[in-house]
Amino acid sequence: MTDLLDGEAPSGYQELLGYRLSRWEDGVAEMELPLTADHLNRAGVVHGGVLMSLLDTVSGFSVTFCPVEGRLRRAMTLSLSTSFLGQARDGTLVAVGRLRGGGRKIVGAAAEVRHRETGALLATSEGMFKYRPGSESREGIER
Repeated sequence: MTDLLDGEAPSGYQELLGYRLSRWEDGVAEMELPLTADHLNRAGVVHGGVLMSLLDTVSGFSVTFCPVEGRLRRAMTLSLSTSFLGQARDGTLVAVGRLRGGGRKIVGAAAEVRHRETGALLATSEGMFKYRPGSESREGIER
């Protein structure tokens, strides 16, 4: 599977979990994660920490898209409220994050994780993110 971050090396955490960024545009990001036994808890279902990691990461991508080639925007999570709604044992998870709005330095995002094969909604989140210095403008240019 290819990743939209071809020019940037994946983080160690991305390699550990095995997700890939499949869509990234202004205000929206989508990630996919094929489940393996490594993602399951003792009950044999996807671990809540895996779901939270997807929600947090896809939300962060949704707020950091930059249309200017060669510019990177970065953000850090200030808060993340999560609801767990379903379970999965196999298949592929799809996480979608959407920028909800905000100011120049702090923005909100909402996300959800669904099971690709069944469409079941597994988890949702609402979060607040703070742009790292130099990422405040829509173009990712330091002010």
